[in-house]
Amino acid sequence: MKTAKNQTHELKRSMKARHLFMISLGGGIGTGFFLGSGYTIHQAGPTGAILSYLVGGFVMYLTMLCLGELSVAMPVSGSFQTYTTKFIGPATGFAIGWLYWLGWAVTIALESLSAGQLMQRWFPESPVWMWCLIFIFLIFSLNALSVKTFAESEFLFSGIKILAIILFIIVCGAAAFGLINMKDGQQAPFFSHFFSEGLFPNGVTALLITMITVNFSFQGTELIGIAAGESENPEKTLPKAIKQTVWRTLFFFVLSVFLIACMIPREQAGIAESPFVVVLDSIGVPYSADIMNFIILIALLSVSNSGLYAATRMLYSLSKEGMASPMLGKINSRGVPINALLITLGIAGLSLLSSVLAAKTVFVWLLSLAGLGAQIGWISITASQLAFRRKYIREGGDVADLKFKTPFYPFLPIVALISNCIVMISLAFDPTQRMALYCGGTFFISCYIIYHFKLKKNQRYNLNEQEVQLNSDKKMVI
Repeated sequence: MKTAKNQTHELKRSMKARHLFMISLGGGIGTGFFLGSGYTIHQAGPTGAILSYLVGGFVMYLTMLCLGELSVAMPVSGSFQTYTTKFIGPATGFAIGWLYWLGWAVTIALESLSAGQLMQRWFPESPVWMWCLIFIFLIFSLNALSVKTFAESEFLFSGIKILAIILFIIVCGAAAFGLINMKDGQQAPFFSHFFSEGLFPNGVTALLITMITVNFSFQGTELIGIAAGESENPEKTLPKAIKQTVWRTLFFFVLSVFLIACMIPREQAGIAESPFVVVLDSIGVPYSADIMNFIILIALLSVSNSGLYAATRMLYSLSKEGMASPMLGKINSRGVPINALLITLGIAGLSLLSSVLAAKTVFVWLLSLAGLGAQIGWISITASQLAFRRKYIREGGDVADLKFKTPFYPFLPIVALISNCIVMISLAFDPTQRMALYCGGTFFISCYIIYHFKLKKNQRYNLNEQEVQLNSDKKMVI
């Protein structure tokens, strides 16, 4: 069997610009948005919720600018794990890569479990485990066939989510401002709910706590960096895709939250039921709960699909860099890291099993790690961009030669780094999220210990070899 270093097959650059755009845009539209937006409005109030999404969107924008500069200069499947390894340190890259991989593997299990539970609305007598197996087999098949199959399926999933949001905005906006009649002759609310309880009904503290939920709902947009390694002409498609993703994500998120806040009082918004369902029901849209059940199901499958892709490519990257078994770097004739795909699916299966056998211990710990992985990834993106630009200038590079530049360097990258660190530290002030810091910190320290006492000692990791390889592909500016 060929290993990562002597195989003949390579990843295929078959993703088009439309795939990159939809993968990144759809990556941020998940259950965190369809369900979490209600929690944000309930805690922070209408005005506070909009401010939370605007600030969260601004942090996302700064992070994506940093990712854009790195990804255009070095479009590799390892994305920020590779950048962290090269510009910050291999031990940090090792820890971030494994944390991000494990986080997505656990997320696949969680999303499959949630999707199975949703199916019981239509098939109440069916077992949840049966639907879990069906959905896991589906996303495995989409990822195993080829990267193009994955890209097309994610294009479809994301398209359905975006179409649903557009239709929701049109119908909800018309009802909020009296253009269509509401159920039972209710009056159009206009802006009445914005002024009924003041600016911040639960204080500024509630606003800060909701920032954690909001920031997590934007995560997934970093998938565009991982997909860059298999995209056509990344120098041209990446900058355009990143800019479009940021502004359109902000548009969909902020406008949807604004209209939801117009339509329902703060007390009716929560996490027990999707605020989208509450709004559509108040308008009198028939089968509103079933419609949203289907949309949320699509969102769950989309997250699982993207998560399996991201985790597989991260494990492949770790293998290529000598941080995982060479067997995991094997690529089949269809351009798929099949061993990495199977191992990731296996860990997702074990995580799903732990939700039954150890739901209050192991599964909770794994979920905490899953929530922290993407946030650590965002921190590493901003820190890597600062280190990358500093090294580039120190080695005589001309910033004008960079095909995509983060503006106002180093001010904006520093603001992005500090903002992402604040979000992570804020987990300590939310009792429901505090476990993520405990589990994540323990896992991170363990990864450092493993690297220094096993990997660093027994393997010779050569960064120069990686740089030569990247230069041979003419994809680096260094």
